Amino acid sequence: MRVSSIRERLALLGALPLHQERVLRDWVQGAAHERGRRPASDFLPKSVREALPALDAELAGLVRLVSSHPGEDGSERLLVGLGDGQMVESVLLPRDGVCFSSQVGCAVGCTFCMTGREGLLRQVTSGEIVAQVVLARRRRPVKKVVFMGMGEPAHNLDNVLEAIELLGIEAGIAHKNLVFSTVGDPRAFERLHDARVKPALALSLHTTKPLLRAELLPRAPRLTPSALVEHGERYARLSGYPIQYQWTLLAGVNDGADEMDGIVSLLRGKYAILNMIPYNMVPDLAYQRPSWERARALAAGLHARGVLTKLRDSAGQDVDGGCGQLRARAGRTIALRRD
Repeated sequence: MRVSSIRERLALLGALPLHQERVLRDWVQGAAHERGRRPASDFLPKSVREALPALDAELAGLVRLVSSHPGEDGSERLLVGLGDGQMVESVLLPRDGVCFSSQVGCAVGCTFCMTGREGLLRQVTSGEIVAQVVLARRRRPVKKVVFMGMGEPAHNLDNVLEAIELLGIEAGIAHKNLVFSTVGDPRAFERLHDARVKPALALSLHTTKPLLRAELLPRAPRLTPSALVEHGERYARLSGYPIQYQWTLLAGVNDGADEMDGIVSLLRGKYAILNMIPYNMVPDLAYQRPSWERARALAAGLHARGVLTKLRDSAGQDVDGGCGQLRARAGRTIALRRD
């Protein structure tokens, strides 16, 4: 179900745009939004009021919680079931954030990512995207939403941008706290430029070497790291938000002095933040996570050389919950039960 189809159904029932907004606002903001407000029945058309119970039940059935995995860092990884039996992952982050999925699987095939190993299974609809946020809000406050879960948001632009518009207008989430993460599809830059709600942008950089980037992100658009930064800088000046460049730190792969020099050359003086994230270990993959001490030294060195660098840890390390891992384990369990 897409947000646009919800609006169309409400319109056919006689709901004007302000009525549609009220119904959608009540959905995405939940019970806390209702306190102190007149009930919807006071001003919605009778035909809409009569249809609301069935619509509410349908919206509630878009996603369901399959399992939750609290982490020692205050995060909580959620395995979320969709209506057709597929599963995605969401992460409740410390400090009122949520990271959620825009696709079931992913077509980019990043070699260090569990999600990319199975390819793309299907798109997640805008309704299912928003429903993940609604599910998260039933568990804790949500003030920041990041599109960094399973999938490549730029490969599902219509649904993702529709969800972003609803979250940025009706959900009470500041536009700078909506973060669109992408490997750098040129179509995303074009569409974000014209979007009604302009989110903050996170770009997956991971290396300053074009050949290595093609190896690590085999089906990403063939943008060089320098071209990616050029696109990012233009959007940063347009939106007024610094670009968040993502750098998954892989021991012996992209943590050498040459890469650090490349980062300084690319990002010093740019309206940018480098998020350096030590690799979240996946048992079946050969990549290694560097020590926290080394990661801290690299981040401090870059900061001292003029690149604003934040060292971040991937939520869920202690529950082996990197993107795709919970879903993969659940899939193996289902397969064993069927056997």
